[in-house]
Amino acid sequence: MSDDPTPAGLGGFDMNALLQQAQQMQEQMMSAQQELADTTVSGTVGDGLVSVSVNGIGELVGVRIRKDSFDPADTEDLEDLIVAAYRDAKAQVEELASEKLGPLSGAAGEMFGAPGPDGPDTAAGGLPPGF
Repeated sequence: MSDDPTPAGLGGFDMNALLQQAQQMQEQMMSAQQELADTTVSGTVGDGLVSVSVNGIGELVGVRIRKDSFDPADTEDLEDLIVAAYRDAKAQVEELASEKLGPLSGAAGEMFGAPGPDGPDTAAGGLPPGF
């Protein structure tokens, strides 16, 4: 019988530490997602003719149209400006999400053996080969 408490084949790998890391990352991810959901960004086009508000999960929550700036009989330009303002706001949301969630998703991938930005690195916390 061996005095080594490490399960065979894991080479000193601490499963409890991995689970604790995963739980911490999940909590950080949930916190970042809630922060995003609570954030509102504005997209504006046409020198402020149209502004839209979008929350951090991409839902349109408001539209503002400058009074007396459009002919009610000709709505095509207005429709195009609303779409463009939404796209502007959505791009800002995506950039914000990338800033908030990007580091967390990269760390999760590395933790579970996916290559990080510099390639595979099992010595830096990834799973051992064959696990």
